[in-house]
Amino acid sequence: MKLLVTGMAGFIGHAVAKRLAGQGHDLVGIDNLNDYYDVALKHARLSDLIKCDDVRFIELDLADSEGMSALFAAEQFDRVIHLAAQAGVRYSLDNPHAYAESNLVGHLNVLEGCRRHSIEHLVYASSSSVYGMNEKVPFATHDAVDHPISLYAATKKANELMAHTYSHLYELPTTGLRFFTVYGPWGRPDMAPFKFTQALLEGKPIQVNNHGDMQRDFTYIDDIVEGVVRILDVIPASGNSTSAPDTSTAPYALYNIGNGSPVALMDFIRAIERATGCDAKCDFRGMQPGDVPRTWADTEALFDATGYRPQVGIEEGVARFVEWYRNFYQI
Repeated sequence: MKLLVTGMAGFIGHAVAKRLAGQGHDLVGIDNLNDYYDVALKHARLSDLIKCDDVRFIELDLADSEGMSALFAAEQFDRVIHLAAQAGVRYSLDNPHAYAESNLVGHLNVLEGCRRHSIEHLVYASSSSVYGMNEKVPFATHDAVDHPISLYAATKKANELMAHTYSHLYELPTTGLRFFTVYGPWGRPDMAPFKFTQALLEGKPIQVNNHGDMQRDFTYIDDIVEGVVRILDVIPASGNSTSAPDTSTAPYALYNIGNGSPVALMDFIRAIERATGCDAKCDFRGMQPGDVPRTWADTEALFDATGYRPQVGIEEGVARFVEWYRNFYQI
């Protein structure tokens, strides 16, 4: 197939492209290479893909409507894996317009390209952040998600609504994946696993929110990628009921993609301590705006659809990440 992977220089986009390379597909990736975090890391991810003869990269901003329209017209993709977005909960408090441009305008441009060129299946990134103030655990896609507590989360909920509209109006098959705290080699520097590892190896204190009383459904990158690749072939059909938020008469689907097993934040920190051989100096602080005390994915629907369950536990996943970090930064 000819596939578009948006956000190819990003953490998940790079991993998905690498997983699909060498399988007979024609892969085209785009990214705007913005400076939200270290651009050198993004370039390094792209360099890691250079040896893949079936992967091409085009620097392009999702919010460039004319550029996106020209891309779809020229390439004639079969399917689209849309992973590009302005990420980060806290950054949305300071730079809200970046989220409107990338996550709303950009997502609209992807939807328009897909419907105008009869894309077989659009798989796009949503987020566990949409669950917001939800107190019921584990989080399930049939739960109502009407109370986001960050602009980032609101844009991701908007992405799901926009996708449903296009599925309904144009019979465009769309599948949204709500990612849960992805970590592993080539990970994002703005996320806790990267920050904590960096701080421990440099002998600096780490900031621990809500005084450490938090849980996250940490999910290793390889498990995320396997779910994305498998769901690409599970194309939603029309004719379901509309009795729950994750079902529709349109060809539309939503899935949680996580480990399905929450880990206490302090246990995660101890795993980093063991992997690095360093003791954490914790600077405990209160809950931060836009943050939630715990996440926990109900992943049964994804398992039913793909037959895949996550394979990598915290100890193994953290050890792999720390090993990559040491090698990449030559520590």
